Amino acid sequence: MQVTVEDKSSVKKILHIEVPESEVTNQLDAAYKQLKKTAKVKGFRPGKTPRSILERMFKKDVHMDVTSKLIQDSLIEAIKEEDISMIGRPELDPPELNTKGPYKFDAAIEIKPELDDIDYKGLKLKKTMHSAGDKEVNSQIEMFRKNLAKLEPIKEKRPARNGDFVIIDYEGFKDDKPFEATKKTENFTMKIGGGTISKEFDDEITGMNPDESKEFSVHFPENNSNKDLANLDISFKVNLKEIKEEILPEADDELAKQLGQFESLDELKEKIISNVQEGYDKRIEQELNEQIFETLIAKKEFEVPDTMVDYELESIIAEMERAFAYQNLSLEQLGQTKEQLGEKYRDTAVKQVKRHIILGKLIEQENLSLSDEEMEEGYKNMAASVNQPIEDVQSYYRENKENLEFFKHTLLEKKAIGLIIDNSTIEEKEPEQSEEAVGSEQS
Repeated sequence: MQVTVEDKSSVKKILHIEVPESEVTNQLDAAYKQLKKTAKVKGFRPGKTPRSILERMFKKDVHMDVTSKLIQDSLIEAIKEEDISMIGRPELDPPELNTKGPYKFDAAIEIKPELDDIDYKGLKLKKTMHSAGDKEVNSQIEMFRKNLAKLEPIKEKRPARNGDFVIIDYEGFKDDKPFEATKKTENFTMKIGGGTISKEFDDEITGMNPDESKEFSVHFPENNSNKDLANLDISFKVNLKEIKEEILPEADDELAKQLGQFESLDELKEKIISNVQEGYDKRIEQELNEQIFETLIAKKEFEVPDTMVDYELESIIAEMERAFAYQNLSLEQLGQTKEQLGEKYRDTAVKQVKRHIILGKLIEQENLSLSDEEMEEGYKNMAASVNQPIEDVQSYYRENKENLEFFKHTLLEKKAIGLIIDNSTIEEKEPEQSEEAVGSEQS
């Protein structure tokens, strides 16, 4: 067998492989010999069918099987012979098999990039010290008050205004015919100004009195969230039945008790501080990591295999689909496709792959390993994150060796990041006001 390696890039190669005629002949002979034993051909006893008859009847199938075996065996041998660490699957466009002459084919393969040692010491990092305070506590308590709010009929006689909750019966018509997307609905509660149906609809309801009916038309924009209504004019018949206002509970010990797990408002505030700070700590860690990899990637430019990028991209999109499904949403409902998400997040996937490659090199470079104590801590953290007993987590990984190796590598990557941080110069700074505002909103 002859093998010629053509370098297309630092991570892409084409193997030009030539299988000698003698091997092709041997494989064809073996295939027809085996077929002769099992083929049932009218007019011939089992094992007595002449090869010429078998070739006429089964040539296409035999050639396909032999071609597949020649490619598989020779490709494995070529990769071993050339000492190549292939990732993913090879790209093949195999030619038809001829009974005369050698069999030649090309295989496009990808390999991991080979990096020199990582110069990771002495990085200068800035650590923004985000911390939870009164602003975050007050924001969370206001959210709890709204969640526990009650709607009560207004005491005064007045028209509906912005911020009111109203109970209405409505029906929408398109071209004077009832329309499925706005079918007749009774006792519908909505907040004026909330844009539940549309802002224009809210404006028409404003000023109506209880027991008042009204007809009006609404134009829904082309980018309307409900695609069934996009760029349509709908005529509505509405009857306003009742106006209610939102009554918020006081921010006191009783509010904390209503949440089910606190005895006092102070205890609730302490928990809020703890939760928000936990989120801020993760943000601090992410910001440090971003700085680390921006610096290291800028220092060391290298190509990444499409195979690894595609795999990372699939993971990103799958995670997004899981998040949407948790909210009972799908890509179709959001007007998105996997192809669109693939284009949007491909650069993110490339960066993620570069991070994994850099960390993998650092793990190898520094000969990092995990102690029993570090594995135990990893199991403990995983158990807490999935809210499962640590024994169940350990049992799962004992039974799933491949996932265990991935889990270990994830822990090693975290250890490598810790090594970089330990060998960096870190300047602590207070967050800017705008940053705090964003953090408060996100929490």
